[in-house]
Amino acid sequence: MNLEIPRKSATDLWLYVWKIIDVPSISPSDLIFTLSFELFLFPPKDAKTFIDKSLEKKLLIRKNNQLSLSASLRKQFERWQIENKKKIENYKELKKEVIFKGAKETAARKPEFNTLLKAFLERGTINRAASISADSFEISMFDKNKGIIKAWVAGSKETPYLIEIHTNQKILKHDCHDFQTRRALNKKFCKHLAKLFLILKEKNEEDSLYFLTQMSDGIDEWDFTA
Repeated sequence: MNLEIPRKSATDLWLYVWKIIDVPSISPSDLIFTLSFELFLFPPKDAKTFIDKSLEKKLLIRKNNQLSLSASLRKQFERWQIENKKKIENYKELKKEVIFKGAKETAARKPEFNTLLKAFLERGTINRAASISADSFEISMFDKNKGIIKAWVAGSKETPYLIEIHTNQKILKHDCHDFQTRRALNKKFCKHLAKLFLILKEKNEEDSLYFLTQMSDGIDEWDFTA
């Protein structure tokens, strides 16, 4: 299999992706997760846009909230499977090689950030985060030296949700319902926290990585609370 990423053609790129994931169908959220955090091909928002355009062009088809290749692409994919039977038998090792090379080729984009953020996410969270506008956030403090992030985000309530992170106290505070009832218990991010760190990455990736590293390295000592 040619390991060079064929970015010029959407058809070739989808065949390239399907050669790696090798599944009949996949949910939209899992596909966004794979494109962004396993293959490092797109940021989550761009991955969703690429998928939507491919559905419009009928390169992908949607059925029962599952995505699969179009009939014509499926035939090309099946021909590739026949021609590469021996390679497919060793697919697991080949997949590791492809992902490793993809990570090296995108080193300038700091895959370390994606790897750390991924550790705090459950599948589907990135898809939900991509739907939130950056304009919904008001960031009042983002200070690596003080170890503090403080932000508000507009949500379904009249009062904006609060987000506070203190590295010295090892506390992450957030008051949305999903975080309070589900994510905090397992020390995972909700869609608001995922989107916040994607926004902060654009502002200063090094400092954003610092906060993620502080939480990741001492996660057992951190308190995720409302």
